[in-house]
Amino acid sequence: MKKILVLCLLFVFSTSFYAQETKAKKKAKTEKAAEAKEKAKAKKEAAKEKKEKAEAKKEKAETKVKKATEKAEKKVEKAKEVTKKTTEKAADKTKKTTEKAKESATKKAAKVRETNEKAPRVADKVTGTYNGKKVYTGPRGGRYYINSNGNKTYISDDK
Repeated sequence: MKKILVLCLLFVFSTSFYAQETKAKKKAKTEKAAEAKEKAKAKKEAAKEKKEKAEAKKEKAETKVKKATEKAEKKVEKAKEVTKKTTEKAADKTKKTTEKAKESATKKAAKVRETNEKAPRVADKVTGTYNGKKVYTGPRGGRYYINSNGNKTYISDDK
């Protein structure tokens, strides 16, 4: 019997747990849900605003980058033109200097030919004998004889 009584009490208390909610509780739950929805909407809107700001910053950065690249490209083109002009000037200068060098080289060669050409050779005069060999006197006054090897041997003025 005690067991039945305990079971009955348990049944009574268990039904109170599963009873329907009251209107006040339902209202509180709906209000909480509405607040949660509003908070979610506010968060979404804030996220959208942040996203829009980020996109605007990104667009500004892209335009700055484009402008910078355009300026850099213009500078590169100007530099190419300047280098092209300077190389052309340098090429012209080198051509002129090579032409001048060729002209001066040909003039020098002509002068060298003129200076290298010796006066007509005059045969040395036989002026006497020395140890049984003929003594020759050169155009500048040097005296020599031809030795057994065929070389000139000069005689000093002391002898």
